[in-house]
Amino acid sequence: MPELPEVEVSRLGITPHLEHQRIEKIIVRHRQLRWLIPQDIHLAEGLIIQSIRRRAKYLLLDTELGSIIIHLGMSGRLHIVSADTVVKKHDHVDIVMANGLCLRFNDARRFGACLWQATGLPDLSIFKTLGPEPLTSDFDGTRLYNLSRGKSVAVKNFIMDNKIVVGVGNIYANESLFIAKIDPRKAAEKVTKKAYLQLAIIIKQVLAHAIQQGGTTLKDFAQADGKPGYFAQELKVYGRLNQPCINCSKPIQSVTIGQRNTFFCENCQK
Repeated sequence: MPELPEVEVSRLGITPHLEHQRIEKIIVRHRQLRWLIPQDIHLAEGLIIQSIRRRAKYLLLDTELGSIIIHLGMSGRLHIVSADTVVKKHDHVDIVMANGLCLRFNDARRFGACLWQATGLPDLSIFKTLGPEPLTSDFDGTRLYNLSRGKSVAVKNFIMDNKIVVGVGNIYANESLFIAKIDPRKAAEKVTKKAYLQLAIIIKQVLAHAIQQGGTTLKDFAQADGKPGYFAQELKVYGRLNQPCINCSKPIQSVTIGQRNTFFCENCQK
């Protein structure tokens, strides 16, 4: 599943091609994705894309009358192509621009979403319980510590809870806890304030570095066969079962926490 850095890189990739451009038409080939694509999406036709934002893993294409909201789900991909590019299997939505370019949304598993949020109306329910963005000052170790009191849930699940902080997905939770030397199985309430202060800084660093890495692929974004900003990642622990820990050479172990594979070094992470 694309995580926050991949979604942010996608935002950076599409913005130069779409921002301040007029939407000529929206072509919906398969309306049933994770949620039914609303007919109101066509209200954006004829409008200028004023800005492109990200909230958690959602991309928002803002216009005067409202925002087109895109979520990549498990397998979604965005491509900038010429409007006359041959349609491929799983190309479900085209946002065609007056300049001849097209934002094409491909989603093999149809777990993604394409929604409409009208200006002036209450936020869609998907946004109402979201915590702060991890790369802003609203997120810090004090927040983690205060919200963790009385929580017996594993600390890995705790930092992946979107009500606590958005966008810390499985890969980056594994990586951050490894760098912070915190056992992912440890109860959230058992982690000290000092450890949370350090962990919050590390989460910011890990996510920012991942976004920076992904930025190196943006030159390919406008190619029909280009990737939507995904990138080779320098992972220290994730996916390295039985390989030697980079710190102590003990074998990396794996357990399932919250139905997700979790990788850690039992010697280094306490």
